[in-house]
Amino acid sequence: MAEPTTRGQSDMSRASLGDLVALAVSDLSQLVKCEVDLAKQELKQDARRLGAGGALLGVAAFAGCLVLVLLCFAYAYGLQAAGIWPWAAFLIAAGTCVLLAGGAIAIGFAKFRGLSGLRRTRSTVSGDLALIRRDGGAPTARLPGKS
Repeated sequence: MAEPTTRGQSDMSRASLGDLVALAVSDLSQLVKCEVDLAKQELKQDARRLGAGGALLGVAAFAGCLVLVLLCFAYAYGLQAAGIWPWAAFLIAAGTCVLLAGGAIAIGFAKFRGLSGLRRTRSTVSGDLALIRRDGGAPTARLPGKS
């Protein structure tokens, strides 16, 4: 059993530096290929889960819309029972829905306005690429707590 190990060591000692570099490069490319394959498999699983979750959220949103319509009818009939004319009660219910939608739109725009566009990530990645290329450039920004 010890002989194949010593034979492999003697083959490695006789190998040139170019052969060793070629072996290291092929091992590295195989490692990268395996990592990419693993990432593809994980992304496929995540996409399936995301699709199923999205479909269920769509069903829930549709049911929520039906409930909202029923609540608007109940609200309008409740206003009518309180003594408001039927046409005015339905206009009030519709106006309330429009106000709720406008508030949701305003909150949504405020949230979108706060997006950063991955500024910190882009700056750290460009700094890391500069270090890899050995341009002598230091990273432009560091994450808090990292040195």
